[in-house]
Amino acid sequence: MNSINPKSLMLSKWTKVDVDNKEKHFIITLVKFDEDKKVIECVIEAVMSKKEYSIDWRELKSSDKWRIGWQ
Repeated sequence: MNSINPKSLMLSKWTKVDVDNKEKHFIITLVKFDEDKKVIECVIEAVMSKKEYSIDWRELKSSDKWRIGWQ
């Protein structure tokens, strides 16, 4: 399990374990918080294709799906 601080998500780098469409490396490009400082939106961008995906930031905690940094 990856430990993540929501405040440090912005511009963090991630590697997807199961590669789809040659998209392996990602970077967080948008994080929005509500008044209670809870994450309400998180957008991740594939480095090679520049495609953006809205994700639930808690998915990044799963070390079966994601690794911290570019590996």
